[in-house]
Amino acid sequence: MASPSTKRFSNIYVFGGTNYRKYREFVEAATHLAAADIIGKKNGEELVVSGMPERLTAMLHHGDEFIALPGGFRTLEEIFTIASLAQLHIHEKPIGLLNVNKFYDGFLSFLDHAQKNYYIPPSIQKIFISVSSPHELIDQLQAFNYESDPSTSKIDWSIDKKNKKCRIDLNLNL
Repeated sequence: MASPSTKRFSNIYVFGGTNYRKYREFVEAATHLAAADIIGKKNGEELVVSGMPERLTAMLHHGDEFIALPGGFRTLEEIFTIASLAQLHIHEKPIGLLNVNKFYDGFLSFLDHAQKNYYIPPSIQKIFISVSSPHELIDQLQAFNYESDPSTSKIDWSIDKKNKKCRIDLNLNL
């Protein structure tokens, strides 16, 4: 277990967890996050969005770290989108997986398999922090340090004001 640090979250985005009817452990884990002042209290502004693309953009711009509670397809879409954007060097934020009852074990096995077959670089896999304890997850998120991978593609996301286009480096690094 990582030792607690003095780093505090400015904005942490917690998502997933919409169907806990049968799982007392999931409710308890979410309650522990609320007790840690991570969720359960309204801090800052509430954002109203028109759909998933706008929601993902808001998550990325307003969240410093992410915690995924067990969830379904929308939760997986959010996890994969945040991870894809990290691979494109758009952000360097960790994704905490609250792995209650080993919910994310199959997902983590898939990531291992994809990394072993060279579809996912090891540096991106390292942004995932998976533990079953809410307090341990918070401690590990606070201790997280991003490790850049120079072999992944670099994209200059600055906008050419005249043409309003982003520049993309399409060099293939083998």
